[in-house]
Amino acid sequence: MSLFRRPSADPLWRDEFSVFSDDERYVTRRQFAKFLVLASLGMFVGNLWILVRSWFTRQPVYPAAAIARADEIPVGGVKLFLYPTPKDQCILVRTGADEYAAYSQKCTHLSCAVFYSAQHGRLECPCHNGAFSVRDGSVLQGPPPRPLPRVVLERRGNELVALGLKIQPEAQHG
Repeated sequence: MSLFRRPSADPLWRDEFSVFSDDERYVTRRQFAKFLVLASLGMFVGNLWILVRSWFTRQPVYPAAAIARADEIPVGGVKLFLYPTPKDQCILVRTGADEYAAYSQKCTHLSCAVFYSAQHGRLECPCHNGAFSVRDGSVLQGPPPRPLPRVVLERRGNELVALGLKIQPEAQHG
C-alpha cells in the first residue's frame, strides 16, 4: 500500500467537506422564521441608527464673505471666486442691471469646471456638453444629474456678499 493512496473508496474532499446535499434543499419553518426575525431586527436597528444620526448632525455653517463690488462686473460679465473654502471654485454672473447669479463651478456630472457662455446665455460644461440655466442652475441638457449648487447672495451697499450654499432639488430636464 502506498503512502499517498487512501484505502477508502470515497474521494478525499467528501471527508473534508461533509455536506449532506439531500438535506440542504430543505429549510425548516423555524430556520426561516429565525432568518426573518433577525433580518427585520437588523433593518430596524439600521433605520433607528440613521434616525438618531439625523437628529444630531448639524447643518453646515457657511461664513459670510464679500466676493465682489456690484459695479466691477458689467452686465453679462463673469467673476470667479472661492467660496465657502479656498478649494471651492464658484462663478458669479451679472445677468441684469441689478441681477446677479452665483453657483459652484463644479459640474454635477464629473466635477469639470463650468463656464458662462454669453452667446447661449447659460453655464456650460465642456467635458460632456452639459448645460445649466444661469437663472436657477437647473440642468438644460447633457448628462449632469442635478442642478448646480447656488451661492446665496446679498447686496450690502456696493458689496456682493456670499452667505451660503443652497443645494437645489433635482429637476427633470429635456
